[in-house]
Amino acid sequence: METLTDAKIKELKVIANNIRKSIVEMLCEAGSGHTAGPLGMADIFTLLYFHILKHDPKNPLWVNRDRLVLSNGHICPVLYAAMAESGYFGKEELKTLRKFGSRLQGHPHREFMPWVETSSGPLGSGLSQAVGMAIVEKIYGGHRTIYAILSDGEHDEGNTWEAIMLAGKEKLSNLIVIVDRNKIQIEGNTERVMPLGNLKEKYESFGWNAEDVDGHNFFEINSAIYKAKINKGTPSVIIAHTIPGKGVKEWENDYRWHGIAPNKEQAQMALEELDKELK
Repeated sequence: METLTDAKIKELKVIANNIRKSIVEMLCEAGSGHTAGPLGMADIFTLLYFHILKHDPKNPLWVNRDRLVLSNGHICPVLYAAMAESGYFGKEELKTLRKFGSRLQGHPHREFMPWVETSSGPLGSGLSQAVGMAIVEKIYGGHRTIYAILSDGEHDEGNTWEAIMLAGKEKLSNLIVIVDRNKIQIEGNTERVMPLGNLKEKYESFGWNAEDVDGHNFFEINSAIYKAKINKGTPSVIIAHTIPGKGVKEWENDYRWHGIAPNKEQAQMALEELDKELK
């Protein structure tokens, strides 16, 4: 992994801001979808697609690519925006989000876009899929890293904890999980709906290497991923504390933006705010 320079950080901030603007525009055009989570995860997806992942937009099915499993598929606007920004398809296609016949459905669909690693939607399933990929990679002696993106809310699902236990048992050091710890879900604050407590300690009790990071600090995230990649003998989880709705002050930390899209007036306000972000 390359070291993050000040120049690279500046570049990543510009890309993340562009991705956030794309998210707002595509959701407004769709008239439905999830806003808070995608905006909150824009920095992490920027770092992954423009610094971390071994991938090739010109050869999406490259056999030696890293695998990225998006378990919380409802935040797919940030995945689509990051992929378009990095050249998998034209940015104009983002405006087809959730429209009939579009490849960009409200949850990623592998039948429509074979370069997304899994179809996702039912929360709690993604980590099990990523664990399966990591086990196969380990059996065949491969060198790819399997990344899985999870929401904090889907830790309410028992299937998630079954996968956590299995990954710890199998010592899957080729598996890196990033948890979006934004503390909101559709019905409110996660600690009110179903208290999750200290996720770091819980993962560690299942044999994982775990680290808390600021999900908007490129240096912290990059350092945590680097340590996870050189860690041997255990799977790794990075608990990224993010601000839902990041970049639009009026939406930040408001759970009501979890599952709604902005109207034209709200989108215009958000885009103007994002335009000022880097000035």
